[in-house]
Amino acid sequence: MNFEIQKRALSRIIRDDHDALVVLWPAQLPESVDVSNPIVAVVRSAIARGDLELKAGALLSLYALAGVKARQVVVVCTQDGTSRHMRTAMTAAWGALKALKLTNLGVHALVDLSAQALESAASALADASYSYASTLSKPKPRTLKNVVFTLETMEAAHRGAVVRAQALVQGIEVAKEWANRPANHATPTLLAQAAQAIAKGPGFKCEGLGIREVTKLGMGSFLAVAQGAAEPLKFIVMRYSGAATSQAPVVLVGKGITFDTGGISIKPAAEMDEMKYDMSGAASVLGVFKALAQLRPAINVVGLIPATENMPSGQAVKPGDVVTSMSGQTIEILNTDAEGRLVLCDALTYAERFKPKAVIDIATLTGACVIALGAVRSGLFSSDDDLALALQKAGEDSGDVCWRMPLDEDYAEGLKTRFADVANVGGRAGGSITAAKFLQRFATQFPWAHLDIAGTAWRSGAAKGATGRPVGLLLNYLLAQTASSTATPARVKVAAKTKGKANTERT
Repeated sequence: MNFEIQKRALSRIIRDDHDALVVLWPAQLPESVDVSNPIVAVVRSAIARGDLELKAGALLSLYALAGVKARQVVVVCTQDGTSRHMRTAMTAAWGALKALKLTNLGVHALVDLSAQALESAASALADASYSYASTLSKPKPRTLKNVVFTLETMEAAHRGAVVRAQALVQGIEVAKEWANRPANHATPTLLAQAAQAIAKGPGFKCEGLGIREVTKLGMGSFLAVAQGAAEPLKFIVMRYSGAATSQAPVVLVGKGITFDTGGISIKPAAEMDEMKYDMSGAASVLGVFKALAQLRPAINVVGLIPATENMPSGQAVKPGDVVTSMSGQTIEILNTDAEGRLVLCDALTYAERFKPKAVIDIATLTGACVIALGAVRSGLFSSDDDLALALQKAGEDSGDVCWRMPLDEDYAEGLKTRFADVANVGGRAGGSITAAKFLQRFATQFPWAHLDIAGTAWRSGAAKGATGRPVGLLLNYLLAQTASSTATPARVKVAAKTKGKANTERT
């Protein structure tokens, strides 16, 4: 999907050759709007008659309106124009248009939009129109190819917002693609190949370490999880160098359990198919790197993905086994279904070699976090207040929200054991916190944060599918770390004013 942006008046837009037109209608119409415009006239009449409520997502569909070239017009209320209301409006608008098989869509704002709201509108439209196709015999891919945003007034910030939105959408859809794929189409080896395909070009490096290299590194905890699987493990290391080598990188660590049966502590059969989503943390790292490849901000980023299946077999690790992690700490594995923390802890130790500015791990780690926060906010745990605040702000700004959870030392009491330095589980109470406390033991050499996305990485039921979260949060955080958070001027193409048919320069 390609996004464009133009500065144009509604009087010109109605003559453009779009398959359909979405008009973003505010709660308060500005005085400068031409009330004789055919769209404006009809909508004002509908509002006066009580047929259109001025709340976010309320809409009016107009077909073959005299004086308007687009056959289908959807007027949707954006209320106060916040990012949240913009997402609601665009999702509703696409719901009214999705059956039309559009290829070219115009979106016009009658009032000034913030750059953030514009970015939210673009990403919401992409999310609503996304279609998975990889393993279907007769796929029905998205038909919508081009979206032209038009504003009555436009600033440089709007151009940057469209460029960021383009990159964000590509990143989110990479994350969705790999999380949605069945486990036999998203093995550790295939993940490594995907990472290598993304991390190409100047400033990028990628390597996929196999069992020999991982054994040499002493990653006994990661190896323990992988030993029951027939699929070979991969430890994926991605690097983006957009700044001087003297600048410490941010390290992203994504849990890459490509399928989680629970191992010997096997899960119930019901909904076990959803455990293909247990590599959503890894998928989000791939998505962030895809976006970095488009934006190329002045920052250094490392991505680490410990990828394996967690399977029951005669070789699988058993409850009560003790293993030695890369850090040298010994771990009693009381529950083999608490495997995510076992692969992450070795990756956190590996991250030390980069002398990072910050390390953020992302994992579908605990069902307890779903109970605590549901599907609205990801759980945020951090040993560093500044890092936690920056991630919270990035979540609020992007709409990919999180909530900070406690890390009191008392929660670590349940992880004590007589037979090793630490146990991998601490009981049901406060399960998401005790999991984070386990990880914290391996993250003492740098500012660290842990995002538990078990409730936000995918949807169940009729709308089953990956959400692409928290790519938005992570990308927003990374761009905030550098002044070069937008593309270079040469990459931003803004369509000129035209008469009749819309100019189709692309960003």
